[in-house]
Amino acid sequence: MEIILYLSVALIAVAFAVLVVFISKTLKSLQLTLANVAKTLDGLENQLDGVSRETTDLLHKTNRLAEDIQHKSESLNSVFHGVREIGDSLSTVSHSVKNVSTRIAREGENKSDTVSQVVQWSNAALDIYEKFKLRNRRVERTTEPK
Repeated sequence: MEIILYLSVALIAVAFAVLVVFISKTLKSLQLTLANVAKTLDGLENQLDGVSRETTDLLHKTNRLAEDIQHKSESLNSVFHGVREIGDSLSTVSHSVKNVSTRIAREGENKSDTVSQVVQWSNAALDIYEKFKLRNRRVERTTEPK
């Protein structure tokens, strides 16, 4: 019976030794895997640092661009304001000219009879003056010594 006990202990020792060997191999493999993961994480960390720097630079450039656009937009606002004032001024001038021309047309219609009479009297006066000149020439021809 003692032999069975020694054999059992020996079998347990061999099983334990085999278990230790396999656990040792598994731990060694796990150690290599974790080393690879650590290298990968280091590389990833470096890449993330680069991406972070580039993102920060891009953000700064975007902010500068937004400020530039804002400044130029404010400059254009003053130009558009000036153009609008010019348009308002031209509209006012156009309205004033229209009012004046309407008044002139109305006054012209109201005074057209008077103007017509003045033109008729002027024509009559010119006819009388022409007849007077013609008569004077005839009188001068007849009174001239021959």
